[in-house]
Amino acid sequence: MRALIAMSGGVDSSVAAYLTAQQGYTCTGCTMKLFRGPEDVSAPRSCCSLDDVEDARSVAFALGMPYYVFNFTGEFKAAVMDKFAAAYTKGLTPNPCIDCNRYLKFDKLHERARVLGYDKVVTGHYARITQDADGFHLLRALNPAKDQSYVLYMLTQKQLAHTLFPLGDYSKDEIRALAEQLGFVNARKPDSQDICFIPTGRYAAVVEELTGLSSRPGPYLDLAGNVIGTHKGIIRYTIGQHKGLGMSFPEPMYVCAIDPAENTVTLGPESALFSRDAVVRDVNWIGGRAPEGPIRCEAKARYRQQAMPATAEPLEDGSVLLTFDEPVRAITPGQAAVFYRGEEVLGGGVIQRK
Repeated sequence: MRALIAMSGGVDSSVAAYLTAQQGYTCTGCTMKLFRGPEDVSAPRSCCSLDDVEDARSVAFALGMPYYVFNFTGEFKAAVMDKFAAAYTKGLTPNPCIDCNRYLKFDKLHERARVLGYDKVVTGHYARITQDADGFHLLRALNPAKDQSYVLYMLTQKQLAHTLFPLGDYSKDEIRALAEQLGFVNARKPDSQDICFIPTGRYAAVVEELTGLSSRPGPYLDLAGNVIGTHKGIIRYTIGQHKGLGMSFPEPMYVCAIDPAENTVTLGPESALFSRDAVVRDVNWIGGRAPEGPIRCEAKARYRQQAMPATAEPLEDGSVLLTFDEPVRAITPGQAAVFYRGEEVLGGGVIQRK
């Protein structure tokens, strides 16, 4: 059996390569070149820099694996960067890491692996895959602190059949300790925390550059629709935001709604952020088909949010009406809603504007 290891240059994918080789696979390492910019030489909080490529190459060499760099910059710009920028101009808050997984790691890379004759694609995600008579199942990682199943809800049965997640049973400390034992150069390398094409965190500047559009100021509204100030452009705001409003108020104010058609941003107290319902579109059911009626589940409306009890009701158009048992803070259009049953990921989709 042959495995193609997606190596970012970080410690997780490096140890995933080692563990896959230990399972008896004939392994080849690869790095997906996704973005090239002025921060390319060294960007310690991001990924995809030249340093990352050299770290991945070093680990592959130490493990005796062939190593390649695949250039997917054009595909990444079209499927992730441009989509990200367009979403912000529509008042949405997208998750580009999910789109990177969907369109690059588990689409383009899987396609390349099939062409080259590999049986499995391996990544350093913290999640688990099991198989029984009903097919393949995606499960949370055993270590809740590192679980990344939320960003993998789009996986299909075919993709799961050709994917390995070797880290799902480990903690991060265990992975770093193993990397140190193996003498990997990246054993203590910090985790990437920023979006690779926005290492400085200046989202608005990148959106303006990608779209060619400038931020257009508009009115701040209160919950009653009264004008209470002027915002700096909707691309600079997200639901639940409190800092960076540029104004002071008698009480703390939060972004409660963004209307791109009217170019308005509605502010209100934190209590106004809580709601129970969301319509979820572009839904993927990992089992391959939608339930025939409403199901009980737990759901997350943000990556760092705890999964909460909810009901997911499939609608005729393929979307899902998600109703939480208790109000949830800052349900945000553009973010993913992911449905769980215990340890298993049932599926998920993108939260639609109400």
